[in-house]
Amino acid sequence: MRFDVVLPFVLFTVSVASLLLYVRYERRIRILFGGQRLRAREAVLMVLAMGLMITIIAFIPQQAIMVLFLFSYSAILYLFAYLTASKWYLAVLAPALFIFLYLFYWSEFLSNFFAIVFVISVTLYLGSALTWKYIAVFVPLLTLMDLVQVWGTGLMGKAAEKLITLQLPVMISVTAFPSDMKVALGLGDIFLAGILSIQSAQKYGRKFGLLSIGAITAIFSLFWIIQINLQVRYLPATVPITGGWLVAMMVKQIRDKELKKRH
Repeated sequence: MRFDVVLPFVLFTVSVASLLLYVRYERRIRILFGGQRLRAREAVLMVLAMGLMITIIAFIPQQAIMVLFLFSYSAILYLFAYLTASKWYLAVLAPALFIFLYLFYWSEFLSNFFAIVFVISVTLYLGSALTWKYIAVFVPLLTLMDLVQVWGTGLMGKAAEKLITLQLPVMISVTAFPSDMKVALGLGDIFLAGILSIQSAQKYGRKFGLLSIGAITAIFSLFWIIQINLQVRYLPATVPITGGWLVAMMVKQIRDKELKKRH
């Protein structure tokens, strides 16, 4: 039986980093974005937009995809740099460096590095704007959309192959261990784990937020082992990530009920 510990470790580490950075910069993020909160109905629009984007990427020319992503990444990097540096002229250096490296000195290491920075940035920004009502709508819809686009239409795979060809930082690519093969995890899946852990921490404390990441990683690892051994090329990773978070929530609810009975 083949298995891998590297990809689950990546999911765990980046999710923990997102949560800890959010705890540190939460107040500043809220000030930066004016404390705005997304409403539950806007979750439907976001999932539809994400599904539409995947479909568009699967069909539009590669050059158009590259321009779109370079612009989007540069904007996100600027906001992240401004969050930490507080000076606009310093923040401008981050997207400028990214574009320069992408055009002239790109590598797998740099792609992974900027992918991690990008997904943490988006997780921090949206983490401050989401509510439990939003999560209740967004998560099941996102999971359903992922299932449809991966196993239904197959467009997720086509879009991923285009993005890989362009070497855009849209996923984290590593070598599995002990199974010696190249594997990758999309940023959307890591983003989902991050916002779920942040919401968990906001409602029940940082400790539970970290425990929810542990549960997500455990369930993801089981699904990942199945995928490797069945040689399934694409897995809708939102399913085990959502499932792991629900397991953590159910365990907490059961434990809370038992504690109430004792008292």
